Amino acid sequence: MNAVINSNASLQSFIGEIREMYRVHRYVKATAKTGKARSLDQNAISHAWYEQLSREMREDDAIGWKCYCKLHHGVPILRTEDEEFREAYDSTIKGMSYEQKLKVMRLLPVTSLMNKEQLSKYLVEIQADFSCKNVRLEFPEQERLAA
Repeated sequence: MNAVINSNASLQSFIGEIREMYRVHRYVKATAKTGKARSLDQNAISHAWYEQLSREMREDDAIGWKCYCKLHHGVPILRTEDEEFREAYDSTIKGMSYEQKLKVMRLLPVTSLMNKEQLSKYLVEIQADFSCKNVRLEFPEQERLAA
């Protein structure tokens, strides 16, 4: 069970889940990670970029570019920094074909598992990747400085 607890309601739901698991199994092992969750600004930037990519690089739509970015940039970050993710990914998805992996990215949480620092790294890596493809993806601060 993976849970992100970032509100009173999500905390209450999590406690309810844990209570139910304990009631049924009488044993629960939990691991907690702390750190700032990703920001709404980071989330908005990534989705704006997927839309921009779909307009400029018409080989795919926004969801397709999101899957590409998750696979090429998000998965490597999480495989490096999250042992549980790496073990799960390597045992189930790593051996799949490229096309299968892209399909899995539609369902597999990647960026939603990231903390603020990991999502920052993800955005910088996407920006660098597409810069090499002559697509200029900018952070809001960069847009203001360029104006």
